[in-house]
Amino acid sequence: MSPKIRRYADGDRAAVYDICVETAGAGQGVRGRYSTDDLVPDTVAGPYLFLEPRHAYVLDDGGRAVGYVIGTPDTAGYVAGYQQRWLPRLRGKYQPLSGPPVTDEDQRIDAMFHPERWVLPELADHPAHLHVNVLAGYRGSGHGRTLLDTFLASVAEAGAKSCYLAVRQANVNAQRFYAKLGWQPIDIPGAEPGTFLTHPTR
Repeated sequence: MSPKIRRYADGDRAAVYDICVETAGAGQGVRGRYSTDDLVPDTVAGPYLFLEPRHAYVLDDGGRAVGYVIGTPDTAGYVAGYQQRWLPRLRGKYQPLSGPPVTDEDQRIDAMFHPERWVLPELADHPAHLHVNVLAGYRGSGHGRTLLDTFLASVAEAGAKSCYLAVRQANVNAQRFYAKLGWQPIDIPGAEPGTFLTHPTR
């Protein structure tokens, strides 16, 4: 039986966190890199599952999530919700830095406590954004494309006309994948060229 895409369910949370850890770091995985493996998914997975579950979908293989797409149709609204409802849940687990970030973990924690940086004026015409990850053994079979199409249709129904995503230049395979699907780069001051890509939702 081939994997299928379905809506996220509460029982998928641990699997989504695991996929996030296995695919972060330009697709190389970050297990064991930080003081807790929850650090990355607590910033780039958990808040979407909590705040925007209706736009979360998983790739299901026999009842186990092996990929996912998560995001929001309204980045500004999502950031407000993150600040008001998600960040208080993290304060018993993480503490804001007392000075400028030095280590890679510091950079992650600094980003966690400053979601307002995700609201960029250059992206105002692309209010939706997403994160998509698929375990290595399930790549190259069209699942990533189907997850993206599913998410774009979902946020289009919510009124978003365009979507953006961010991808590191070091993630060459992802860069090629998105280019093949018609995602177009948009220049953002201070960001490496090609980091931010956009696509209409329909």
